[in-house]
Amino acid sequence: MTQRTLVTGQVADRYVLDRRTLIAAAAAIALAQAALAMPAVLNGLFQDDLGTSASQLTWISAAFLVPVTLFELTFGVLGDLFGRKRLLIIGTIVLGIGQLIGFLTPGADVDTSIRVAVLLVGQVLTGVGAAAIMPTTLAMVAAGTHTAHDRARAISVWAAALATGSFVSPVLGGFLARYPFAGTDTAGWRWGFLAVAVLAVPCLIVTLTMATTSSAPTGRSLDWPGQITVAISLFALLYAVIQGSTTGYGAPDIIGAFVVAALSAVAFIIVERRAPAPLLRLDLFGNRAFSVAAIATVLGSFALLGTAYITSIRLAAIQGFSPLVTSIAFVILNGMTLLTAPLVARLLVRHNARWLMAGGFGLIAIGDLWAASIPAATMSLGLILPPIAVVGLGFALALQAVTAVAVNTVPTHLAGMASGTTSLLRDFGFTLGPSVIGAIALTQAANAIQAKLNASEDLRNALQAFDSAPAHASGATRESLEAAVGAVHSGPLGANGVPATVMVDGKSMPLNPLQSVAFDALDHSYSMAFVVCAGAALLATLIVGIGFTGVDPRGRVSGEPETV
Repeated sequence: MTQRTLVTGQVADRYVLDRRTLIAAAAAIALAQAALAMPAVLNGLFQDDLGTSASQLTWISAAFLVPVTLFELTFGVLGDLFGRKRLLIIGTIVLGIGQLIGFLTPGADVDTSIRVAVLLVGQVLTGVGAAAIMPTTLAMVAAGTHTAHDRARAISVWAAALATGSFVSPVLGGFLARYPFAGTDTAGWRWGFLAVAVLAVPCLIVTLTMATTSSAPTGRSLDWPGQITVAISLFALLYAVIQGSTTGYGAPDIIGAFVVAALSAVAFIIVERRAPAPLLRLDLFGNRAFSVAAIATVLGSFALLGTAYITSIRLAAIQGFSPLVTSIAFVILNGMTLLTAPLVARLLVRHNARWLMAGGFGLIAIGDLWAASIPAATMSLGLILPPIAVVGLGFALALQAVTAVAVNTVPTHLAGMASGTTSLLRDFGFTLGPSVIGAIALTQAANAIQAKLNASEDLRNALQAFDSAPAHASGATRESLEAAVGAVHSGPLGANGVPATVMVDGKSMPLNPLQSVAFDALDHSYSMAFVVCAGAALLATLIVGIGFTGVDPRGRVSGEPETV
């Protein structure tokens, strides 16, 4: 087959990233990140409109991230085999369909479990689309840049586009959520999903008209045994972590899931060592710089999205701020990457990436410890914004540096595999962050509430009276009281969401005796969650500092040919 040649002052017969393709890749990654970031400011409305449990709330975000984590390596291979532009087109279409399904989630006249299931299906499809987009865009950048300077600049554009999606999405979602849907104020979250679905259309047009295709089929083929074993392992692990927070980690199905995850991981390693064209070349991890970057990526991503999840729950579900107000924190968190992208690109060329990574992860730890010291009882948005800005600055420094190290240390023809692996590790950390943090915080809060009940007979009596209130009411009042009782017993977030008092005939009457108890318990548990994120970031700092001793993490940028 005749190969098309792109020449921009470099060697012929290899793919060179042009500006139009970079724009298409940037638009696609911004769209995928917008879909990821959208639910963060809507958690409070999900709970109010759908009546979700704490576990369901976690699954709404996880339903996006799990397929991203499961399929990124496979999509990296498919892009190498059949063309990255083609995969980008398919991913954008699937993502748009998923967001449209989320928008079409049934209303309050349908059973809650069905409504949540429809939303989860939409999120899963969105995640599948994003799984195609994320490694493909990074592979386009990595495979088409052949000097350290060009690659640093291109990755900074890619990272800035990713940050733009994270930056714009919460503001858009928070703004649109102010408008009722089908006459229901709490259903306005649907408009955010529709907005992302609509944005998928111009992104698709940009890809169709501007992107140049590229591939690297040499030595690559679909590795079904590898895909199946890694998918089973990751899904079993994520299921155990997320669902264990509800059923308990000693439950038989959770223990079984951990065992399946471990056995499947061993099977994956065995399969990949014997595969002629493995899904993941394990010898990549023999490269010290790549291995250190991989571990740091998981820990840093865990810390960042764990911080984002805590911030979302604290502002929206605990303190009761509106989605638009909550979005301010995410503008600060994600805007730092956008603001610092040009500076970080220059720093990557001039300085050892080790110091950017270590400094970035260290700043994340400082910001999280600072945030942990601020009690939710202050009810102040302004106090939490400075530490969130520090976390955002830290991730801005670390993200570009760790991405550059990971893709610079492999030959160009393995760019798809390296970018897929890097994206998988990043999104694995992203998935673990909210899941683990949510499990720790909600378990701690539930235990604290139960301890208060055990210690106070007056509180137990008040709760018993509250539970029996629906039996003494009728009509709409009875239905409202039954819903309130159900919410209080759904978990700490539900107990905090039902007000302590209500106005009846102009008088304040007691309603939920657990509201203040739940608020205090959640305040403490989510502060401790910030500390857990800080610990992950500190560990990443130490690993980078020690692991890169005597190693040049800038690696090499291969000049091996890339087919077009």
